Amino acid sequence: MLLVAIIGLVMTAVAVALAARRALWLYRLAMAGQPAPERVAYAKDNAGAELKAQLVEVFGQRKLLKWTASGTAHFFVMWAFFILLTVYIEAYGALIQGGITGTPDFHIPLIGTWAVLGFLQDFIAAAALLGLVAFAVIRAKNSPKTLGRDSRFSGSHLGGAWLVLIMIFNVIWTMFLYRGAAINTGAFPYEGGAFVSEATAALLRPLGAGANQALEHVGLLLHIGVMLIFLVIVLNSKHLHIFTAPLNVLFSRRPDGNGAAQPMRSAGKLLDFEEADPDTDVFGRGKIEDTTWKGFLDFYTCTECGRCQSQCPAWNTDKPLSPKMLILDQRDHAFKIAPYLMASESERENLPEDVLALAGKPLVGEDGVIHPDVLWSCTNCGACVEQCPVDIEHIDHILDMRRYQVMIESSFPSEAGVMLKNLENKGNPWGMSEMKRAEWIEELDFEVPMVEDKMPEDAEYLFWVGCAGALEDRAKKTTKAVAELLHIAGVKFAVLGPMEACTGDPARRLGMEFVFSMLAQQNIETLNDAGVKKIVATCPHCFNTLANEYPQLGGQYEVVHHTQLLAHLVEEGKLTPITPIDEKITYHDPCFLGRHNKVYAQPRDIMAKVPGVRTQEMHRCKDRGFCCGAGGARMWMEERIGKRINTERVDEALTTDPDRVSTACPFCLVMLGDAISEKKNAGEAKESLEVVDVAQLLIRSIKGEPAPTP
Repeated sequence: MLLVAIIGLVMTAVAVALAARRALWLYRLAMAGQPAPERVAYAKDNAGAELKAQLVEVFGQRKLLKWTASGTAHFFVMWAFFILLTVYIEAYGALIQGGITGTPDFHIPLIGTWAVLGFLQDFIAAAALLGLVAFAVIRAKNSPKTLGRDSRFSGSHLGGAWLVLIMIFNVIWTMFLYRGAAINTGAFPYEGGAFVSEATAALLRPLGAGANQALEHVGLLLHIGVMLIFLVIVLNSKHLHIFTAPLNVLFSRRPDGNGAAQPMRSAGKLLDFEEADPDTDVFGRGKIEDTTWKGFLDFYTCTECGRCQSQCPAWNTDKPLSPKMLILDQRDHAFKIAPYLMASESERENLPEDVLALAGKPLVGEDGVIHPDVLWSCTNCGACVEQCPVDIEHIDHILDMRRYQVMIESSFPSEAGVMLKNLENKGNPWGMSEMKRAEWIEELDFEVPMVEDKMPEDAEYLFWVGCAGALEDRAKKTTKAVAELLHIAGVKFAVLGPMEACTGDPARRLGMEFVFSMLAQQNIETLNDAGVKKIVATCPHCFNTLANEYPQLGGQYEVVHHTQLLAHLVEEGKLTPITPIDEKITYHDPCFLGRHNKVYAQPRDIMAKVPGVRTQEMHRCKDRGFCCGAGGARMWMEERIGKRINTERVDEALTTDPDRVSTACPFCLVMLGDAISEKKNAGEAKESLEVVDVAQLLIRSIKGEPAPTP
């Protein structure tokens, strides 16, 4: 037994040394990136919320369990890692005690002979074994060889995944071999409960005492050896997430990875555009070392599961963007260039030519790590962030690369340049006169107060109309409906009219942070001078920017979306829908209202209160809703690759055979409306079909108006 102990401890020392070396290498590589002090500060200041996140996201597997079959399998395999640590404590205890006394009958103090623990160990191991079978079936069924691009594993490192499944299987069968033999030699700490180990013992018992003693020693070394090899493999594979996932969840953005875009930082400090110098400061991400250590942690933590890819509207319409591959391509590049990143200036001179060549490779470019078509396909919809089980923040990566391309390289789709010029010169993406912002008021039969210097004393809300709501004909219908509903409900409000400018969302999501900052500061000054406290907005992009991003620049307001306010007014009885609307309606969740701000219930609550309305959900809805294609400034970019995203969404809507498609966003209204018009022209949709805002449905029912003609 002494020899067994020596072999086991030597194996352990070698494996731990290799693992420690790899862990140190990974740490040094991450620290070669930019600092992110705000992540550490938030985690420290919000320990309670972070503890809850660990319990819910890591131990509770909340996101994974949304995918029932694979999520359940992963739940048991993950918990096997935790619970079977007690088996390894027992194994090492037996190894050391056996080496000292010659009798490997170790048990964990206090709980080591408790039959419940023996049962739990065997149960979770057996459940993990079934989980491995489920994983194998899922991977075989969804093989890229069979499904091609439609497989969520397309692009993943498949060989490594199968190797890990085999290694987990080896952990389980060596455990039962060792424990079964230990029962027969009398060195097992449990008198009952360990039902699989006892069944294994019954199979081994006919071999005799000598054979069982030998199998106990061999099984013990195999069980420990497999774990040590597995440890080294994990630290060199995608299954590194076993160790990094809790850290990535800990330092991820709270309360939600969507919502606000993050402000620009250089060396961990907020960038001041009046003093920033592109020659010395970091403007977005132009090379891999511009990534923060949190970004590197994202690289390490990606499990290559492809859930982000399967939900991405760009990938689902045959565009080159895969959120998974965006992370993996950066990770692979980081690993290849790591010797350069971690070397001193003098050491870099002696590096191999292939490593030095990578130092000059652009992060984004035709020959770069990320192709420009990948970068500009993103709609910022947030589906990738929402679905990622380990809280990778794909949008942050994309925005940082866009910022460098736009602000330093001046490289972006040409049509977006027109939008930026319009924002700078006219304060709206279409370049229309600011005086047109109030023209919709003339079409109403009641007075809408307009802010001159200060908010009217009796006005509770500032109605933020938004560029689309004021200037786009289809969106103006929503604006007028909301204004009329607030008037009927007795809610006092005012508008800024020509004083209102674009919130800057299109500029920020494009990557032009400077224009966003200029517009935001202008609007914040206007709002503060007017004494605005509460805002209602019809555009989810305006809503998100005002509520979540303006506080970054000192603009603190109570902001609600119009569906939230209208639902509240209906609930209070201040708005009462009476006239039945006998129509079948399917609702489209705007990304910046739903995933980015978790407003799913209120639009549906409004429709539920309208008599006669029959709602039918699309297959992809709520947190799995499908984008209209307008976010991420794509409203002002041509869609030249693959199928149009708005067409894909309307195709899905048509499967419900609706009389109306409803939504709660002017961008969605325009995008879906355009796609419906195309379908009508092709004879693929009924002529009466149109897309409307939920506010339009509500005002129809309240006023008893007939259905509008498309």
